[in-house]
Amino acid sequence: QVQLVESGGGLVQPGGSLRLSCTASELTLDYYAIGWFRQGPGKAREGVSCSHSSDGSTYYADSVKGRFTLSRDKAKNTVYLQMNRLKPEDTAVYYCATDCSGGYFSTYSRWGQGTQVPKVS
Repeated sequence: QVQLVESGGGLVQPGGSLRLSCTASELTLDYYAIGWFRQGPGKAREGVSCSHSSDGSTYYADSVKGRFTLSRDKAKNTVYLQMNRLKPEDTAVYYCATDCSGGYFSTYSRWGQGTQVPKVS
């Protein structure tokens, strides 16, 4: 059974850093576009970053550009989201998902259960 498991969320002060991880089982992430989405309190889910397997490009939302970095570890079948200079508006549940394109997911996307980045304050 395909499974994506996120980890790494936690309390952080503004200006701090966190690294989120997303590890896949029964699915080789290297073959897929893989990205991060988030849903803040009372907000719609938004695309944060997406690594496109087709051309190696990486999308970042304007709100995180220059602060967040998505990376892949092929050997560990894991994707990371390094989040630096965190702001209160980064507070959200963060999800990894396959089959992203830019800031969008598709009907084929597989999702993790989410990891909480609680109130950044």
